[in-house]
Amino acid sequence: MNMLRGLWRLTWIEVKIFLREPLGAIGTIVVPVLAFVLLGRLTAGRSAKASPSFALNGLLGPGGIPTLVSMLITISAVLSLVTIISIYREGGILKRLRATPLRPWTILTAHVLVKLLLTALTMAAMVLAGRRYFAIGPEIPLVSFTVALLISTLSILSIGFIIASIVPTARFAQPIGAIIFYPMIAFSGLFVPIESLPPVLRAVARVLPLSHSARLLQGIWTGDPWSAHMGDVAALAIVFVVCVAVSSRVFRWE
Repeated sequence: MNMLRGLWRLTWIEVKIFLREPLGAIGTIVVPVLAFVLLGRLTAGRSAKASPSFALNGLLGPGGIPTLVSMLITISAVLSLVTIISIYREGGILKRLRATPLRPWTILTAHVLVKLLLTALTMAAMVLAGRRYFAIGPEIPLVSFTVALLISTLSILSIGFIIASIVPTARFAQPIGAIIFYPMIAFSGLFVPIESLPPVLRAVARVLPLSHSARLLQGIWTGDPWSAHMGDVAALAIVFVVCVAVSSRVFRWE
């Protein structure tokens, strides 16, 4: 009970610290919502058949834009986590927190809960802001889509912990994370179908976690049953388990 109380208090503290930095809140919440609305305005009334472009076809397809923006939300959360952990380590905050009665997993779980909470909040804001440009009716399984987004975010966050464990300073944390994650979107199948890639790139794309995340999110948005994406869920779960195991060995508190 004391551990849960400590987890709650630390989570609430981290939320307040995050909200005190306007740029962090803008980048995590406002920018993805604006991107969602902007893309909605640009593509309103257009269909995928209207353009021969692979990129435009992918985004104009069912669930393309919501999936892209949701993945941007996930990457934003991960980059924020990597930066915060690096700043805390460099400033000696992690070392001091570890000296408190709180267990190490409690400290790290608090950061994960903050990112999951902000992801859900951004998702809700995105849906509310995009109702004018997207047909978000009762046929869209928003609850299932949010669950799929949280699963994807949790899996990708585990990769973020590995990055946060090995980056030398906070100054390099976000650029390194961006170099790793943003190129993955190009091979996720949203812009260019994975089947159209050369064999080597196709093999790489099929093992990237963002590819499984994109398929899961796009499928759930368009009404696919969860049973059709158990392979994607399993792949994301494997990424989570492996990355947690690796980060537990390489994570540095100071």
